[in-house]
Amino acid sequence: MTPLELFLVALAGLGAGAINSLVGSGTLITFPTLVAFGVPPVTATMSNAIGLVAGGVSGTWGYRRELRGQWTRLRWQIPASFGGALLGAWLLLHLPETVFETVVPVLLVLALVLVVLQPRIQAWVSRRSGGDADGRLGPVRTTLLIGGTFAVGAYGGYFTAAQGILLMGLFGALLNDDIQRQNAAKNLLSLVVNVVAAGAYILVAFDRIDWTVAALIAAGSLVGGHLGALYGRRLSPTALRIVIVVVGLVGLYRLLF
Repeated sequence: MTPLELFLVALAGLGAGAINSLVGSGTLITFPTLVAFGVPPVTATMSNAIGLVAGGVSGTWGYRRELRGQWTRLRWQIPASFGGALLGAWLLLHLPETVFETVVPVLLVLALVLVVLQPRIQAWVSRRSGGDADGRLGPVRTTLLIGGTFAVGAYGGYFTAAQGILLMGLFGALLNDDIQRQNAAKNLLSLVVNVVAAGAYILVAFDRIDWTVAALIAAGSLVGGHLGALYGRRLSPTALRIVIVVVGLVGLYRLLF
């Protein structure tokens, strides 16, 4: 790569780190950038996942206050994300990339619909359950939440783009909680998936990773994750929901066209 291309990769990493903190679709910036500069798709996926771990750490740390009181749920969701990410990483290394090409747009559309309808869904959940602010869920919703978290983890381990939007859609359908708190949980679970996937790629396909690219994305996303958390926490629920939908629609367009 030329010096200009390397700079643009780092800049894409910064943007991806910020968007991941807010929404969770940063890969839709970095992945096309890497492919456009001649990086093979599988190499781009693995190098990108490793680089974005740094942004996940800074973004999760920036939302640490919103994580308080959520550990009753997260103690089940973290293992689900971990197991799903292992499955997804295995699929990336053994299946052709075309497998999820038709599935990803459908999942994105579903997640965006859930995000848009989240206030109504939360009101319905609250009427049916009396709220779950203390973190307690019934057995059906708990099972659905854990299963959905596992499925999104598998998707994230295979192709990390938009896993945050899918998680936010899942939370909106099942939880009656503030959207900023949901975003904090999304950041933590996405970080778990990226760490597991990155570790699997390093162990199994070390020689297929572009370490220069990974380092540049890591540096950019570390700063971007901090900035995204800093300003994202100040957004109103409506503003954050609008950001999620807009970025999701752009990502959907890029995936389709």
